Amino acid sequence: MAEITAALVKELREKTGAGMMDCKKALTEAGGDMEAAVDWLRKKGLAAAAKKAGRTAAEGLVGVVAKGNRGAVVEINAETDFVARNEIFQGFVRSVAGLALQADSDLDALQAMPYGDGGRSVAEELTHLVATIGENMAVRRVQTFAVDLGVVCAYVHNQVADGLGKIGVLVALGSSGDPEKLQTLGRQLAMHIAAANPQSVDRDGVDASVLERERDVLADQARASGKPEDIVQKMVEGRLRKFYEEVTLLEQTYVIDGESKVGKAIEAYAKEIGAPIAVAGFARFQLGEGIEREESDFAAEVAAARG
Repeated sequence: MAEITAALVKELREKTGAGMMDCKKALTEAGGDMEAAVDWLRKKGLAAAAKKAGRTAAEGLVGVVAKGNRGAVVEINAETDFVARNEIFQGFVRSVAGLALQADSDLDALQAMPYGDGGRSVAEELTHLVATIGENMAVRRVQTFAVDLGVVCAYVHNQVADGLGKIGVLVALGSSGDPEKLQTLGRQLAMHIAAANPQSVDRDGVDASVLERERDVLADQARASGKPEDIVQKMVEGRLRKFYEEVTLLEQTYVIDGESKVGKAIEAYAKEIGAPIAVAGFARFQLGEGIEREESDFAAEVAAARG
């Protein structure tokens, strides 16, 4: 009998969408034969999700939960917005967001966690949902934050149900200040992040490759003016300041008042409550961002079917 390796189990899981333990059992029963294992799962009704696994899942929900000094945000996708309005799917997203508080931003760890009292993991429960609801789904990403002293605040833009929506934001604030007052600031910052979509907290957090690419573009634009190289470099530095104002949270104009820089607004609030405040991190999940959606031509499909 062929050895039942982790790679073999993973391959079967990807082929069928069945749970890890079910895949291992199927391979054991099939003596390591992949096709026989697929058939075994199909006969048991455990591979019902397999043929749906290739379809684009760019709808769904973002779920956010924050409790004191911890918070988590997850994105769980489905194929249609109709499923996002399904109470069973909403309950699943809300439960997974709660479990994610202990996942330490580790997607694999989250998917392996026990889900409820049914004996299934999160991944296995998802496979069950796919078979039940009839759409491809995926637990796409997770981010968690925890601070020793301070709060983690959550905000959902256009909330469709408690803690669920299309854009979810977490903000972690490190401070010894009054947690209730920190929550007020944190929610306002989260609303700003939802609207302004910063890429990092400050300049140090900007990805080096992004910065280098921006610098190259700005340098080429400046050289086109025919100015000497020393002037070009000064022009680049000036334009980089504008770039930082667009992409870093602390240098953006605060949408709450439309005037202050976010960093200055935080400093003023810190004086008001009598304790320093630091933004320890933030996450902004927008449903489906980065997923390449399939564009279907219905007329062409009908013509092809007739031909």
